[in-house]
Amino acid sequence: MFTGIIQSVATLAEVTDSRGIRTFVITFEPGFCDGLETGASVAVDGVCLTVTEILSPVQVKFDVMLQSLRITTLSDYPPGCRVNVERAAKDGAEIGGHPLSGHVDFKTPVLDVVQEEDNYCIRFGITDEWKRYVFPKGYIALNGASLTISAVDKQAGWFEVWLIPETRRMTTFEAKQAGDLVNVEIERGTQVVVDTVRDTLHESLGALFPAIEKVLAEKGIDMDALGQNIRLNDKK
Repeated sequence: MFTGIIQSVATLAEVTDSRGIRTFVITFEPGFCDGLETGASVAVDGVCLTVTEILSPVQVKFDVMLQSLRITTLSDYPPGCRVNVERAAKDGAEIGGHPLSGHVDFKTPVLDVVQEEDNYCIRFGITDEWKRYVFPKGYIALNGASLTISAVDKQAGWFEVWLIPETRRMTTFEAKQAGDLVNVEIERGTQVVVDTVRDTLHESLGALFPAIEKVLAEKGIDMDALGQNIRLNDKK
C-alpha cells in the first residue's frame, strides 16, 4: 500500500526491452533506497513496481510486464525521464493523502495548465467509462500523488486539481504541459459506493433505471454523486 504522498523525484537511467518485459534502471536521490531490498515495492508515477535488483545505493532495477505497459504511461518513458516515487507504506504509517494500491486504472491527458500567483490549476480529460467516480472534493491519485478534485464538468469531460508550491516542489507536475499523459488511480472507496448504488438501483428499478437517470441528468442531478454524498455524510 502507498499513501499518495510523493517522497522524491527520480530519473530513468536506462530503459531496455526483452520478450515483452521492459526493464528500468532508476537513479534515486541519496537516502531513498536505505533499507530497500529485492522484492520490495516502489510506486513509480503511481505504478507499483517490484525491485528486481539493487545495483548501488542509488540505482535499482525494475521489470515491468506488458499489461502495465499497456495501461500506464511507462511505455512512453525514455531514458532521462523524471518520475514521482514513493516507498511502500510501513505498518502504522500516517496516511497523509489516501490509501493507494499502485494499480493504475487508466491514463488521461493534460488539457490545460493555468498559473495564478504561486498556485497551479491543471485540467485533465476524463472519459465516460470513468467519470462516474470523479466528484468535486473527492480524492484522486495522479502519477502517484493523492490530490483533491476541485471542479468537474462531466458533460465536457474534464476535472481540475490545484497544486500548492510544496506539491510542485516535490513532484514532476510543474513540467507537465497540455497533451502530456498521466496515470490515474480512482479512489477505491468511491468506486465501491458508486458501483454498489448503481447495482442496487438496477436491481430495484430494472428497465426504468436508464430513464430515471436521464431525467435526473436533465435536471442537473448526478445520480453517482448521490451515492458519494451518502458516503461522505457517513464519515462525519
